[in-house]
Amino acid sequence: MKSLHRLYPLLNTVKQFNSIKLLLTISLLSIILVSCKSSPDQAVAAPPPPALPVSAINASTETTYIEYPASIQGAVDIDVRPQVSGYLQSVLVNEGAYVTAGQTLFKINENPYREALNNAKASLHAAEAAILNAQLEVDKLTPLVQNKVVSDFQLKTAKTAYKIAQANAEQARASVASAQINLGYTNVKATVSGYIGRIPKKQGSLVSPTDQIALTQLSDIHEVHVYFSLAENDFNNFNANYPGKSPADRIKHLPAVELLLADNSAYPIKGKIDMIDGQFDKNTGAITLRASFPNASGVLRSGNTGKIRLGLQHDNAILVPQSSTVEMQDKVFVFTVGDSSKVKKQSITIVGKAGENYLVKDGVKVGDQIVLSGVDKLQEGMVIQPQKAADKVAVAKTKN
Repeated sequence: MKSLHRLYPLLNTVKQFNSIKLLLTISLLSIILVSCKSSPDQAVAAPPPPALPVSAINASTETTYIEYPASIQGAVDIDVRPQVSGYLQSVLVNEGAYVTAGQTLFKINENPYREALNNAKASLHAAEAAILNAQLEVDKLTPLVQNKVVSDFQLKTAKTAYKIAQANAEQARASVASAQINLGYTNVKATVSGYIGRIPKKQGSLVSPTDQIALTQLSDIHEVHVYFSLAENDFNNFNANYPGKSPADRIKHLPAVELLLADNSAYPIKGKIDMIDGQFDKNTGAITLRASFPNASGVLRSGNTGKIRLGLQHDNAILVPQSSTVEMQDKVFVFTVGDSSKVKKQSITIVGKAGENYLVKDGVKVGDQIVLSGVDKLQEGMVIQPQKAADKVAVAKTKN
């Protein structure tokens, strides 16, 4: 009996061991079954290469534009100033009015100048009378000298007095002319046709040629001059890109330029560059150019600002869409498609923009296949599924 009691604990231990062994066997089989089932699923879940639009680079004729800040001035912008002093008797024009050349704008009190003219005329009459008196003396002495009644010296003295009288008369005539001019200056007239500016001095003001403030400004804007500046590098490129042996010759071959107004709208009439400054500004290091624009409608006024847009034509230009590029560390890259549909990151040299495209100098050539979009997710050597983009070409249409 004692032996049986000793076997019971041993039998329980064996049962527990068998139970644990059974559980381990079941768990192992479960893991093997799960592993066998997951392997095919993983193989099926591998993503295919991305399908991206691809196009070949072509060449075309393209025009790029560069814009420069500009200031606008009238063909003639002048200060209207008095040439004589006096009280402003009347103002005969309104601010902002259009006036024609020769029209009287201001009237200065003329009374002092009219009296000066009368005085000059009186002096002239006296000088003319002195001439007559001297002539009578010469006429009287001439026969007496011939008859040797008086000496020749007296006749010579009379003739000298006659010449002095003539000189005095000429001086008197000049004084009359000067007085007439000063009297005319009391009518301040427009020297050109144009628009009147502000009129700071009103009727009754004392005016003088030495006044710091002008009576008004007058602008002839039937044509306007638009001034803009080129830095030294831009000017060198300007000389290299446009034909001509001299500035005057180069100006003849320059294309028409556009003017963008302050609201970025384009002025409807194109202008022509007609002046290149003779030297660079020492303070700014830039050189000034001038373009002239017709302005018959008067839309443009002196003091307006805008931008001059210069166009440059590029023959056989290679353009790539900006959307097909990626920038890294101040460099621009595209992804070219090579053998086995593998992509390669290629840096490009950009020399300008044309719409939504970059003008490329180096890095790619005509016939290269590039990825048009989705480049931000690509990596070097990645395989893609190229899709021909029928309507998306890597070059813009030629502009007229």
